[in-house]
Amino acid sequence: MNRIVVATFAAALVGLAAGGEAQPEPPIAAGRVGALAIPHSMAAVQVDGVLDDAIWKDALALPLTIETYPRENQTPEVETTAYLVENGDQLLIAFDARDPDPESIRAYLRDRDSAFNDDFVGVVLDTFNDQRRAFEFFVNPFGVQMDLIQDDVSRNESSSWNAIWDSAGELTDRGFTVEISIPFSQLRFPRLAGEQTWGIDVLRFRPRAQRARISNNAQDRNRNCYLCQFSKFTGFSNAEPGKALEVVPTLTAARTDSRPTTIGPLEHGDFETEAGLGVRWGITPDLTLDLALNPDFSQVEADFAQLEENSTFALFYPETRPFFLEGEDYYASPLQAVFTRTVADPDVGTKFTGRLGSKNTVGVFATNDTVTNLLFPGAFGSRTTSLDQDNDAFVGRYTRGFGNTSTIGALVTSREGDGYSNEVAGFDGRYFINDQSTLRFQYLDSRTEYPAETAAEFGQAEQMDGDAWRMEYRYGSRNWFAQYWHQDLDPTFRADSGFISRVDIVQDRFEMNRTFYGADDAWYTDFRLGVQGARLKTSDGRLINRNIQPFITFQGPMQSFGRLGAGVRKEHWNGQTYDLQGGFMFGQVRPRSGLNINMEVSRGEQIDYTNSRLADQRRVAPQIDWNATQHLLVRLRYTSDRLSAKDGPTVFDAKLVDLRLTWQFNVRSFVRLTLQDQDVERNVDLYLNRLFTDPSTSSLSTQLLYSYKLNPQTVLFAGYSDNSLEDDTTRELEKTGRTLFFKLSYAWTP
Repeated sequence: MNRIVVATFAAALVGLAAGGEAQPEPPIAAGRVGALAIPHSMAAVQVDGVLDDAIWKDALALPLTIETYPRENQTPEVETTAYLVENGDQLLIAFDARDPDPESIRAYLRDRDSAFNDDFVGVVLDTFNDQRRAFEFFVNPFGVQMDLIQDDVSRNESSSWNAIWDSAGELTDRGFTVEISIPFSQLRFPRLAGEQTWGIDVLRFRPRAQRARISNNAQDRNRNCYLCQFSKFTGFSNAEPGKALEVVPTLTAARTDSRPTTIGPLEHGDFETEAGLGVRWGITPDLTLDLALNPDFSQVEADFAQLEENSTFALFYPETRPFFLEGEDYYASPLQAVFTRTVADPDVGTKFTGRLGSKNTVGVFATNDTVTNLLFPGAFGSRTTSLDQDNDAFVGRYTRGFGNTSTIGALVTSREGDGYSNEVAGFDGRYFINDQSTLRFQYLDSRTEYPAETAAEFGQAEQMDGDAWRMEYRYGSRNWFAQYWHQDLDPTFRADSGFISRVDIVQDRFEMNRTFYGADDAWYTDFRLGVQGARLKTSDGRLINRNIQPFITFQGPMQSFGRLGAGVRKEHWNGQTYDLQGGFMFGQVRPRSGLNINMEVSRGEQIDYTNSRLADQRRVAPQIDWNATQHLLVRLRYTSDRLSAKDGPTVFDAKLVDLRLTWQFNVRSFVRLTLQDQDVERNVDLYLNRLFTDPSTSSLSTQLLYSYKLNPQTVLFAGYSDNSLEDDTTRELEKTGRTLFFKLSYAWTP
């Protein structure tokens, strides 16, 4: 069935691609009323952040005269003018951002996609003018780039997309200036004779006591959409969308030393060097094929550490590998049936993404993986394992737009190996009811086969079929928000290409809140009163948990945000139902430039899942991000999690420290030191299974990483990492492994 499903899906895509290239659908015509024209000019320009080039005299001058947040569509306190022009190959944008107090401008040297707490300017481009998906380009006063994809269908903004473009910025005695050059080859837009119409939002963000958002477009808070409120711009009759060929050879080298036994010296490994090749081909202006041969798909930077004490479900770690991050929004759906970290160590991968006409989008990837990772979900917990065998994986996603911003889509995933297979297929959609209301739905069916030994070891059937579905209603207006969703996942449903760690459930969840806005001269921005709740049962009707929780949120001075809530819940575990009470608090504040502090605190009754009894939990998790200088960023995450028996004694006390020190040399290079320390102290007398419980465990991981990025594809990484462990066997911290690594890639375009 695997090959039949893949072949059928591929044939459908080939047919759609053939039709999509020959007859592109026209953009929405409604935007032509009152549209502004972006001029064409061949005058000289040098992107250096200084607005002294001849081309800016030919550009459209666009003043940003509307502050949309925190003040609602009011005149901003600062003057900003954007200049837009194109030269047939590039869209060129300049900003003259004035400030009455230039010393207050917040700007630091940072890695790309990480300057969102600074002052910055940029543009959002709805190049198909269909109000569904847009490209975002932002730059801080030092030229640090941030590029994202805005998906207005799923209400998701993702920084995983990376384009090759040019930018520069400069601080002045009147504020700052920025120049941006975006090659048309990096964008997707229709191939049309004559001029085009794009929706464009031009933005400036000015963080001070409050974070002001300044635009050329007013924002109607009673409309639950973003791209639908863009001004329309015409022009680009000389623009050619990209059909470029990009070849990226890679070279990786690594040596890993490991300890074969618990105690003893590390054994030196050999340096292993591998060459790989990545190819990106623009088949059409809207469709891109990526091929990776013998790639290094290992992630470079360490994940943020997490505590897993008293947890029954697998932990989620986000994807960080560029091959899979690119175009990840194409695979999004209400149920997380696609999660690329299930692909562990592939030796070949290929992707096919893009648009067919103005309404159809497609995303496909296929890999041959040398490791088969498995997640066994359940109603009360999940387990994981890895099989030392290859598998062939395939994911295909297709969506078609209709109406204003409604969509209908299909999803197919498949993994197949020796004695193992998992296939998932289904459909989903989003129906735009009106400016405030949307309805989303998804149905998936799965068929799974496990090897006999694996099925017996983990208590799974060798063959199983199951289905899952979800329905969600969302309402959003200026003052009110409401959301309700229902989902039903069979005990035998499996999505091995995704991350669904809980099945055998029927779940209902709701949230409702009311927002109260402060006046323009008020000391607070807004506060929100609301309530949320959920009910979760097994497929045969047994209660798992039920909860209800009132909450209040607040936004105020020093860009502060707070959320406070308390509630009661009923939870069933190991044959017993518990009545639990608890509360939580989250707070965030930016008291000065370059300093961000937040704190999460929760306290209340919790189930001790390991020992099946009622306990009290206290969890404290502060985080500090501090730009000590223009070059030095200190990022500290600390977590303390303590569980105590109801009669007082501590069951466990877990602490986690994740410290990252980054020295940013310039916008292209940095060196980062990461230290991750985890300590868990347990009162073994309170554990039912004392013989297999260590009284304490401690681990320490370090990483030193150097990074140089000429662009997202031309990169150099070099680093060192090691791991140490202390438990009842080692008695002290002993190194368990260390690695030296090097990676070089270069983007070549013929």
